[in-house]
Order: sequence, then structure tokens, then C-alpha cells
Amino acid sequence: MSTAEGMNPSPQGTADELHVVAPQLRGLRRRASLTLEAAARAAGLSPAHLSRLETGQRQPSLPMLLALARIYGTTVSELLGETVPERDAVVRAADMEPTAAGGWTYWQAGGSGRGMQALRVHVPYGSQGDIVRVHPGEEWLHVLRGRLRLRLGDSAHVLAPGDSAHFDSLTPHRIAAADRDGAELLFVHTLLQSPTAALCLGPATDHPTLGETP
Repeated sequence: MSTAEGMNPSPQGTADELHVVAPQLRGLRRRASLTLEAAARAAGLSPAHLSRLETGQRQPSLPMLLALARIYGTTVSELLGETVPERDAVVRAADMEPTAAGGWTYWQAGGSGRGMQALRVHVPYGSQGDIVRVHPGEEWLHVLRGRLRLRLGDSAHVLAPGDSAHFDSLTPHRIAAADRDGAELLFVHTLLQSPTAALCLGPATDHPTLGETP
């Protein structure tokens, strides 16, 4: 094969690649529970441009694929339709390493690379102040210990152990521990690569990105 041939794939090869990538882009976006508009905004694209990528009218660049893979909580290989290694369905307690940041403590309670992320979280008393979050996706939380203050839009709630909440993350929301000893909860969200600053968890700065190593 000549250098020119190696550097320039044939039109048929490009068409085949687009045929594979386009439905993958659409399917993975839906798996991540993101609308076309929300995904495009997160990737810095227009909805029309992302729509053309999903219908095979445009070929995505590598930076676009990297951005979309992060947003959808997957890999470029999966976006390209390549076989993804089977993920372990079981997470052992001994493997749940705690990470502390800003007074908050997180334990990864679910597998990586999934459409949802599950965490066990210790919420310290009074650390979040008046920070209110708004972002695409859904969140579910279940209080294990202590009491939790949850603000959803104009409504305020106090959740006791055993109480749960499941809400659309586009609703302005905020959580804080109601007791001096803090609160412990299980937390699940659908926006795998959302930074902590966008979620209802933790301080607004100096925090790791959920989905990498919380």
C-alpha cells in the first residue's frame, strides 16, 4: 500500500465508518438519557450539527468523538462500534475506596462506564451553603443515616433515614445535612461524566470529576 493510500481512506471506507458511527452516536445518547439539545450543548455543538452526525450526513472529528464519549460515559471504541470488554457486574465492599474532598466522602458503589453512576456519600453538616445546581439528567438518592435537607425548586424537604427522592436534574436543587453529625446516603445519577460542580453534591470548586475517580 502506498503512503497516499494509507493516509487517505477510500470513499467507500468512509461511508462504511459513517454507517457504523451514526447509529452508535444516537443510541449512546439515548442510553445516557440526554436530549439532542442537551448533548449538543455539553459537546459545544449545535443541535443541527449533532443531528447530522447521528444521521450520517457528517463525519465526526476525533475531538468530537472524545467529547461525546466523555458526555455519554463511554469510550471512542464503543462509539465506533468496536466490541467493548464485558464489565464486572459486582462491586465488592473491599474495592470501594473512599475519596474525601471538601469535607465530603465518596465511595464508588457501581461499575464504571455505565449509563448511571452509583455512589455512597457522606454529607458533612453545612458545607454547601446556598449553592443551587441545574443540569441535564436524573438523580435518585436514599438516606441511610442522619437527616438530609433537600431543596427542589420552590419546595423544601427534610428526609429521614429510609426516605428517598427521585427528580429531574433540570429542577434547581440543593442538598445539605440537617444534623451536626452529617448524613449518609446512596446516590445515583444518569449524567456519568458530569463534574461534581454540576451535581447537587459537594462544594463548587476543588473537587474531582465524578466518573473518573470519585
